[in-house]
Amino acid sequence: MAVDAAEVPYGVGYRQRGGVAVIELRRPAVGNALDATMRRELLAAVRRAHHERDTVRAVLITAQGPAFCVGQDLKEHARALEQQPSSAFATVAGEYNPLVRALYELPQPVVAAVEGACVGAGLGLALCADLRVASESAAFATAFTGIGLAADTGLSASLSRAIGESRAGGMFLLGDRVGAEDALAWGLVHRVVREGTSATEALALAERLASGPTLAFAEVKQLLRGSGARASLDHVLECEASAQSRLGTTEDHLLAVEAFLARRRPQFNGR
Repeated sequence: MAVDAAEVPYGVGYRQRGGVAVIELRRPAVGNALDATMRRELLAAVRRAHHERDTVRAVLITAQGPAFCVGQDLKEHARALEQQPSSAFATVAGEYNPLVRALYELPQPVVAAVEGACVGAGLGLALCADLRVASESAAFATAFTGIGLAADTGLSASLSRAIGESRAGGMFLLGDRVGAEDALAWGLVHRVVREGTSATEALALAERLASGPTLAFAEVKQLLRGSGARASLDHVLECEASAQSRLGTTEDHLLAVEAFLARRRPQFNGR
C-alpha cells in the first residue's frame, strides 16, 4: 500500500485496539530500515506490550509503505564503519539481541503483517512472530552473505526451524529470494492474501487470538520454541507435562471444561 512518507510520523507507532497492541514501523521512504531511533522505539513498544499484558492479549506488528522492513539501515552502518569501526557491530549484542529476546519473551501471541520486502534483520523480526500473514507482493531474503556477513536477529536458528536446514542454507548461502507462494508452501508464512490487505487480515487473526485462552497460548509458545528437532523426546514430554499441570488449575481451563460439557462457547479471561 503506497503511503506518502511526508504524512507518516517517523519512528514506531503503538496503539491498542481492543485487546490487540498494534506496533507499526513508520519509515516507509527507506523501506522501514532500522536505524538507532527505530531500534530503540521498537524495543520500547515490545516491552510496553509485555508490561501491559493484563489488557494486551495479542500483538500485531505491521509497517507503513510498500515494504515490511529491509533490515539494518546500511547508510547508518557505513557511517559507523567509517567513524568507529571497532564498535560498528556493537549494535548486534547491544540493540538487536535485546529486541529479539523481548519479542521471544512476549507471552501473548504475535502476528506479523508482511507487505513487500522482508529482508535481513526485518526477516529476523518477522520470524519472532508466531504467525505471519503475507501479501502477494511479499518477498523474503536473508541478504547477509551478500554483504559479507553471516546472520543475526536469531535467523540462523529461526529460519532453519521454519523451513528446514536445506532451504535455509539456500537463502543464506545462495542468496535465494523467496516469493509469497513459495513462502506459504515452505511454511515460512501462515497465509497469503491480496496485496494491501495483510494488515487487515493479520488484525483479524490477532483479534481472534486476543479472545482466546491466552495462558494456554503462552505455554504453547514456550513448548514450540523449546521443542526443536534436536530436543529429546524425554525433554519434550517433561515440558508438556509441566505446562499442562500449570494450566490445569487455571480458571480458563476449569470454566472451559464446564462450558464444553454444557455445550456453550467458552470465554477466556487469562486467569
